[in-house]
Amino acid sequence: MLIKTIPVGRLAANCYVVADENTLDCAVIDPGDESGAILDYLEEHRLCCRLILLTHGHADHVSAAAALAEETGAAVCMNEKDAHIQLGTGSGYIPPEGTRFCREGDLLQAGGLTFAVLETPGHTPGGLTFRCEDALFTGDTLFSGSCGRTDLPGGSMEAMMSSLAKLAALEGDFEVYPGHMDSTTLQAERRCNYYMRYAQQGEEK
Repeated sequence: MLIKTIPVGRLAANCYVVADENTLDCAVIDPGDESGAILDYLEEHRLCCRLILLTHGHADHVSAAAALAEETGAAVCMNEKDAHIQLGTGSGYIPPEGTRFCREGDLLQAGGLTFAVLETPGHTPGGLTFRCEDALFTGDTLFSGSCGRTDLPGGSMEAMMSSLAKLAALEGDFEVYPGHMDSTTLQAERRCNYYMRYAQQGEEK
């Protein structure tokens, strides 16, 4: 599995290209902007995009999804709870026609790669984490040393704590690829992330 991080847009959201090096099939996670740059990378490395995975419905993570789907024919996958989500601007995200709505436990395939869907609301009602081999793509749920904000429409600190506890309870360690900033590891966040530690304590009560 090969993972390329492409920061896109004015908020530098992390778009990830996750590729099967044997088949050259790939998934693109959170194409939030700059579809041209993403497509250029796919073409340069001869990758075939099979899935477009959205961790949540905020504009900085989804704005290039429709253009990418049109160019590649890949299926857009997201949680239905974030379809038409209001962003506090009076506008909402309308997913492209043919979008596949995912739920907890769904398995999505791109070449030899399998992405397991975890529902991790809190930042938005339909927040998702995608688990593939030893990697977690957490969107704006879990960051290095922090978690996503919950003060936007649809946010919930209670739901965020439950989601962080769910991630902390996963067996073993994982590389964590968040929606913004640097990657980390799940074990490091279990030890040092105040929000995750608080979430774990809440589960133990």
